[in-house]
Amino acid sequence: MKTIKIKILLLVTCMMSACSIDLVPTDRYTEDVIWDNEKSIELYINGMYAEFRNFEFGRLSFIGNDNASDALTDLMKYTSNSAGRGTVNVLATDASRYTATSPGIAYWTSAYNRIRRINEFLYSLKTHAKISVEQQQMYEAEARFIRGYVYTWLARINGSFVIIDNIEQHASIYSERSSEDECWNFIANDFAFAAEHLPREQSVNIGKVTKGAAFAMLARTWLYAASIAEFDKKLYNSDTKTGVDAAKAKTYYENAIAAAQSVVDLADGGLYDLDSNYESIFTNSKSKESIFRIDYVGPLITHQYDFGFAPPGDAPEGLTYGMPTAELVDEFEMADGSKFSWANPVHAANPYANREPRFYATILYNGANWKGRVLDITDGGGVDGFVQAGSISEPKNTITGYYPKKMLDPKNTSFVQNRSTQSWHEIRYAEVLLILSEAQLFADRLAESKATLNKLRTKRGVPGVNANTKDQLFAALQHERIVELALEGHRYWDLRRWRLAHVKLNNVRFTGHRVSRQGSSVVYTTVSCDTKDREFIGRMYYLPIPLAETQRNEGVKQIHGW
Repeated sequence: MKTIKIKILLLVTCMMSACSIDLVPTDRYTEDVIWDNEKSIELYINGMYAEFRNFEFGRLSFIGNDNASDALTDLMKYTSNSAGRGTVNVLATDASRYTATSPGIAYWTSAYNRIRRINEFLYSLKTHAKISVEQQQMYEAEARFIRGYVYTWLARINGSFVIIDNIEQHASIYSERSSEDECWNFIANDFAFAAEHLPREQSVNIGKVTKGAAFAMLARTWLYAASIAEFDKKLYNSDTKTGVDAAKAKTYYENAIAAAQSVVDLADGGLYDLDSNYESIFTNSKSKESIFRIDYVGPLITHQYDFGFAPPGDAPEGLTYGMPTAELVDEFEMADGSKFSWANPVHAANPYANREPRFYATILYNGANWKGRVLDITDGGGVDGFVQAGSISEPKNTITGYYPKKMLDPKNTSFVQNRSTQSWHEIRYAEVLLILSEAQLFADRLAESKATLNKLRTKRGVPGVNANTKDQLFAALQHERIVELALEGHRYWDLRRWRLAHVKLNNVRFTGHRVSRQGSSVVYTTVSCDTKDREFIGRMYYLPIPLAETQRNEGVKQIHGW
């Protein structure tokens, strides 16, 4: 009763003296405080950058423990076949695992949660923020860059999605999917706005998006849209919303060229460059090849890449679940630019000698020097030795005869206790050149395409390609994307947009090389690292929308075929 009387007395006193009881809480930010202070706006938008971590190091965080998309392809094999550590193996070998009830690769719900936050930010930025027009445009550019990135993943996975660009739309339960063409154009508009208003460099806030990053993502967007127009031709899905008119392919390739050329112009001005030391790119956060990257600072902001991919000899407590396949290893050329072949007696006798520089930066093989030891990856070779796929239920050793080297930190010997801090490069200048070369190729600028591709190869220490026709140059470009971008998470999406996944990833088992000693000789035997055939069927080019989402939004119709 005393408490009630005191409260009433305070209220009456306040009313008589015309004081305010709208007190500003001291334990949280109110909306007025956030938008009245540029520092709090900065903190708000910085929190949005967490979205990029869902895809760091080529992984798909929402389908298992650090499951990498390259393990859905011919480039990587996970050791486990159980859900969690080995979800990618389950998805790669069983097309029936993709259903509307359980879509396999499902980002829809998470994506729209992030999109809502971004749209709320954009609304309040324009209605509440007490900052200059230039500052407002820069923050809008950042937010739209992130939104474009989120929508890009929906386009990759589902093709057609619901475009929501304001907070009023989030309340609707009758929002329909837009056409895939409209979706790609919407994404392009977000990145184009970002490119127009973001600064050339972030001199204070290092690690934030820039003009070059926006142009690079814009180039990637137009290349994807052009690829769908070029290769899909409505052969794999009759959904009225999916696909892009083939007549638009040439225009979209030209758009990709223009965006990529804007990045090249920035590079010519000294902002970016190809790194002469390929291996150091992935452990050097200051590499000029990096256009947009995620940096980490221990002990609070870290990742677990080394824990999941380093050889077990580095730390028995590690997981060691993602291995390069023999198919990837054999893609790396000889130092003189010739194709490696096991049918060549010289190559077969010493398969890891005289290979191109990127091989030694990407692959750990039997006899490689690593962290002060020589790796013994032979069958029965001890802590790092080979284990035959299927021989034990949960191997933590290689089942392909190889470990990844790329992106591991060779100086980190305490990643079990302290995790890892090397940067993740979301997009590099090398990828921009590959985008440019591919767009030039399909825009029928063959000479330019070849010159762009050879610019990259020359910097990597390999001779230019010997390709004179469109088909030959496309084959060379596919090869270059494999070796240059290996293990970075591009291969699965490349095969999908080229409509080659049902050819390359279906009714096939991928392989490794078992290394064994017979007396004084070393014998290399090709063995399967898959225990089941891979499965990729045509309808998987457009994966289903989660059933719960189509039930929640009456306007969203399921993609045809699901």
